[in-house]
Amino acid sequence: MGEWQDARRATQRSSGLDRPRLERAGFEAPLGRPQQPAPPMASVLEDPVLIRPLRGHGAAVTGVAFSASAAELATSSLDRCLMIWKLKKQCRAYKFVGHTDAVTSVNFSPEGQLLASSSQDRTVRLWIPCIHGESSVLKGHTASVRSVSFSHDGHFLVSASNDKSVKIWSVQRRRLLFSLFQHTHWVRCAKFSPDGRLIASCSEDKSVKIWDTINKTCIDSLIDYEGFPNFADFNPSGTCIASAGSNHTVKLWDIRMNKLLQHYKVHRAEVNCVSFHPSGNYLITASTDGTLKILDLLEGRLIYTLHGHKVLLWKTNFDSFDYKEVLKHHIRRIQTDDPPHLLDIYPRSPHLHDEKLQSVEVNPIFDVADTLTVDPPVVEISPSPSSGTSDDVSNEDLQYPSASVLATSSKRKSENESESAVHNVGKKIGISPSLGNALENIVEQLDVLTLTVSILEQRLTMTEDKLKECLENQQKNLPQERQEE
Repeated sequence: MGEWQDARRATQRSSGLDRPRLERAGFEAPLGRPQQPAPPMASVLEDPVLIRPLRGHGAAVTGVAFSASAAELATSSLDRCLMIWKLKKQCRAYKFVGHTDAVTSVNFSPEGQLLASSSQDRTVRLWIPCIHGESSVLKGHTASVRSVSFSHDGHFLVSASNDKSVKIWSVQRRRLLFSLFQHTHWVRCAKFSPDGRLIASCSEDKSVKIWDTINKTCIDSLIDYEGFPNFADFNPSGTCIASAGSNHTVKLWDIRMNKLLQHYKVHRAEVNCVSFHPSGNYLITASTDGTLKILDLLEGRLIYTLHGHKVLLWKTNFDSFDYKEVLKHHIRRIQTDDPPHLLDIYPRSPHLHDEKLQSVEVNPIFDVADTLTVDPPVVEISPSPSSGTSDDVSNEDLQYPSASVLATSSKRKSENESESAVHNVGKKIGISPSLGNALENIVEQLDVLTLTVSILEQRLTMTEDKLKECLENQQKNLPQERQEE
C-alpha cells in the first residue's frame, strides 16, 4: 500500500527513450508534416509529475518498496546491493552489502522496522534498516530466489524460487515453517492476501496458483495459455488478482468465481510488475518497454503513460481522496464475500483493451525542468556485529531505533510469546518440559527433512530437464537417420 499512500511510484526497469512526448494518444502528427495544435491537456495539478530520479546503483534495478510511512524507498539491484533512500528530506542514501549475487526483490515489513530481500545466491535476508547493517540469513531454497514478501501482519514471509517451490518463514523465529510444491517450472512471485489466509504464486508453468495457508494446499489454479505471468498480487479487498504477463498483457481475475474480468494489452514488451491503488480502483503497471501505465479499472481503460528510465519518483493526484476508511475496511476482512453480481465489480470492460484508447502520456524529459537534482551521498553498510554510531552520520538520518534495541526487543517478544504459548498449552493439555524439548527437536528434524526433499527435487528437476533434452535431440535426429536409410 505504501506505493500509493503518498501517491509515489518508482520505475522498475531501465529503458532508453527516442524523444520526449507529452500528448494524448492519437494526436501525434506523422514525421515530416506540420503538427496541428494539440487538444487542451489535463492541468498540471491533475497529471502525474516526476519528483526526482534516484541514482546510485551500479546495475539494473530489480525491485522497489516503500516503507509504511512512505518516507523511505528501498531498492534492489543486480549489483548485489540494497539501497534505502530518504524521500521527504535531502538526506544521505544507504547501501547495504551482504548478498553474494544479484538481489531480485525487496520488501519492507508493515511497521517498517525490518527489510526483507531475496537473491540469486539462494538466500532470503532479513535486515534491520539502520547504520549497523545487521541481517539474518534464511536458507532453504536450492536455486535462485525470485521474490520475497511480508504478510500484512508482519509475522510471516513468503518466498518464490527457481527450485519450483514457495516457502513460508516465521519472521520472529527466523526459520522455515513449510513449503508448497505443485508448480512445474520456476516460480516468479508469491504474495499473501490482505487477510493472510491465502497465497498467490505465479510461475513459468503458465499458471497462477491460489494456496490455503492453513491447510497448505492449492485450492485453485488460473491458467494463462498465451504466456507465463511474471508477477501477481491481490487487490486491497483480497477478492481479485492482477497478473503481469510475458506476452505484454495485464489480466484481472476474480478468485471467487475463477473468472477473467479484464484483459489489457497496452504495453509493447513483457510486463514485469503491477500494483493496486489502496482504493482498488486503479492499477499501475511497469514494463520492459520503459513505461509505466496507469489503468482505471472502473472505466476499464488506460489513463496515463509515464515514460522514464532507471528509478524515478512520481507524484499523482490519487491522494486527493481520503482512503483511510477504505483501508480499514480491507484490513478488517475476516471472510470471503459471496460471488458478486455481474455489475458489482469492474462492469465496463468485458473486452480486450488495446493501445488505441485515449490516454495522457507524460515524459519527464519534456515536462520536468529539473531532472538533474544532485544525488544524495551514499553510505555503504556491510553486515557486522553491533557497533557504535559513526561520527559522520547526522541525527537526522538516524530515525530508526538502534539495531541492538530492535534485536533485543524482537528477541524478548519472541521469547515471551513462546513462553506464554508453552505455558498456556501446558495448562490445557499438561505437556511436560521434557516433552516440549522433544517436540522442538522433532520440528528441527522436520526442517532438515524439508531441506533434503528440496535438494532431491532439484536433482529430479535436473534429471527431467536432461531427459527432455535427450528426447528432443532424438526427435531431431530421427528424420536424418530415416533419410540416410
